[in-house]
Amino acid sequence: MSTSTVNRVHIGDLHNDHKLWLNTLEFCKQEIDILEHRMEEIVKRNTGKEVMAELEHFQNQYIRQREVIDELRHDLKQHENELVKEAMDHPVAIDHRLFRDHAEQRDAMHTFEKLYNELKAEFMRWLVKRM
Repeated sequence: MSTSTVNRVHIGDLHNDHKLWLNTLEFCKQEIDILEHRMEEIVKRNTGKEVMAELEHFQNQYIRQREVIDELRHDLKQHENELVKEAMDHPVAIDHRLFRDHAEQRDAMHTFEKLYNELKAEFMRWLVKRM
């Protein structure tokens, strides 16, 4: 891709994206805790093999979601560290310079949010069926 077709943005915009995405990831992590607690309540009331297998499916999915959250957080913090270093190395007019947009991270967050919301909706439908 030529540099002329790459979106260029201000450092503050990149930083705000990072903050928003990190907050989103933290929220999802806390929400997983709540959903897992809900699963524990279901286990106490129903220990049938079919229910246990279904719960194991969700438990595995939540474990994977936590892993993805940790990977995304790491990538975002690494990029934020690069921006901080750039600002420290070249402080003059840093707010007026344009940087390459982080389209890969934006895509990764979009994909995460889509898959996470689908999993949560699947779990909610399952809860309604099992309650």
